[in-house]
Amino acid sequence: MTTIPSEHRPLSTVPSEQEPSGEPAPIVRAAGGVVWRPGPHGPEVLLVHRPRYDDWSLPKGKRDPGETDEECARREVEEETGLVCRLGAELAATRYRDRHGRPKVVRYWAMEVVGGTFAPNDEVDQIAWLELDPARRRLSYPHDRPVLDDLL
Repeated sequence: MTTIPSEHRPLSTVPSEQEPSGEPAPIVRAAGGVVWRPGPHGPEVLLVHRPRYDDWSLPKGKRDPGETDEECARREVEEETGLVCRLGAELAATRYRDRHGRPKVVRYWAMEVVGGTFAPNDEVDQIAWLELDPARRRLSYPHDRPVLDDLL
């Protein structure tokens, strides 16, 4: 049986974290994209491999101060993949605890490539363009799958 690391367990399965003051822990805000393109048998989506975690995921990252979620999504996709994308419809969000036990919410948008080229980097060493079913199977974390389902 595969154990899901605590940083990727849904919030409902992880004990509530509180600050020493008793206040709820601050929510980590992040955003990303489901980058897609037409394929010969239907849409193909882009997954990224992160060598630090040896996982396959959707491109995403933490929001910078003063940045909107939409700006964060575009920036993170470009930083991780080298691809410049146009934002489409907002998709399902994910909620889970990060590796430090903090609640994390990631908002996602459908994205279409308008430029750029992938080059391996420290965060992402590989990308894969896959049809939806193979992409669902390759994703390392179950909470990412509903985001793909929301694309159609």
